[in-house]
Amino acid sequence: MSPRWRLAVPLTVLITIHLATLVGGFLAPNSAIEQNRDLAWAPPTKLRFVDAQGRFHLRPFVYPLVADPIDLDVYHEDQSNPCTLRFFVRSDEYRLVGLFPTDLHFLGVDAPGELYFLGTDGLGRDVFARTLVGGRISLFAGLLAASVALGIGTSLGAVAGYCGGKTDALLMRVAELFLSLPWLYLLLALRAFLPLELSSLGSFLLLVMIIGIIGWARPARLIRGVVLSAREQLFVTAAHGFGAAPDHLLRKHVLPQAMGTLTTQAAILIPSYVLAEVTLSFLGLGVAEPQASWGSLFSELQRYYVLANYRWMLAPAFPLLATFISYYTLSRRQTTI
Repeated sequence: MSPRWRLAVPLTVLITIHLATLVGGFLAPNSAIEQNRDLAWAPPTKLRFVDAQGRFHLRPFVYPLVADPIDLDVYHEDQSNPCTLRFFVRSDEYRLVGLFPTDLHFLGVDAPGELYFLGTDGLGRDVFARTLVGGRISLFAGLLAASVALGIGTSLGAVAGYCGGKTDALLMRVAELFLSLPWLYLLLALRAFLPLELSSLGSFLLLVMIIGIIGWARPARLIRGVVLSAREQLFVTAAHGFGAAPDHLLRKHVLPQAMGTLTTQAAILIPSYVLAEVTLSFLGLGVAEPQASWGSLFSELQRYYVLANYRWMLAPAFPLLATFISYYTLSRRQTTI
C-alpha cells in the first residue's frame, strides 16, 4: 500500500465515524433517550426479504417483537404482520448535530414494528441510536480537550523556549509536576470533588476543561524544544536584528516549524482524552443520564449477566477501537514524515 493510501484510510475512517456521530439522530431510526419498556433487552431486529409463507418482498421488512408471557427476556416475532422498511420517516424528535430540533429520520418501519439494529438496553432504549449519539460526546470531548491542552502547551512552551532563563526554569518545573501526577487518579479526584448535579452541557464542558488543563505539560515541553532550536537559526536571528517583535518572530518564523510536532501530538492526545472521558463516564462521573456517551454505555457491562446474555451491548467497542487504531496509524505516519 502506498504512503498516500496509508494516510487516506485512517482519515476516511475517522471522518466517517465523526460525521456519523454528528448526525446520529438522523441516521438512527429511534431517539437515543426514548424508552420502550415493553421491549427491554430486545435483540437486534432482523431485516427480511422473504416472509413466513416464502414470498419474496422487493422492499425489506421486519416482524414486530412480542415478549414471551412466561419469560419476559424472550421475544417472538409476530409473523402475521410484516412491517415495511421506509426512508425519510417522521418519528421521535431529536436535535440534529445537537442544535436543531427535528423528527426526520433516515430509516423507519411501519407500525407496530420497531427497528433496533443493535437491540435495546434494560430501559428499552435503542442501542444503535445511543452508540451514535453517545459517540458525539466521547469523540468531541477528546477533540476539544486536546485543543485546550495543545493551546495551553503551545503558548507556555513557546514562552519558555523563547524567553529562557528563570521563566523557562519555572514553567518547566511546573510542567514536570504535572507530568509526575497520576493523571487518572487526579481526574477522578477533581471530578468527584466538583458538583455531580450539572446539566449535560455543563458536565461536557467541565470534562473537557479538566482533561485539557491536566494534559498541557507534555506538548509544552516538546514545543519548548522546537522553539529553543528554531530561535538560534540564522534567518530568525536576522529578523530579530532587523527589529522584528518577539510575537512576530514566534508567529511567522518559529511556531510554523512546530506544526509537525503539534500534528503528531494531536494524533496521540485525542484518543487518550477520548479514553479519559470514557473512563469517567464508565465510573459514573461523566455526562449524566439520560444523555449517553460510550463510557456510560459500557457501564451496563459491569453486571455480569448483561455481558453474558446481551452481547449487543458491546457495540460501542467497535467504533471506539476503530478510532484508536486510526489515530495510532496517523501518529505513526506523522513520525515517519
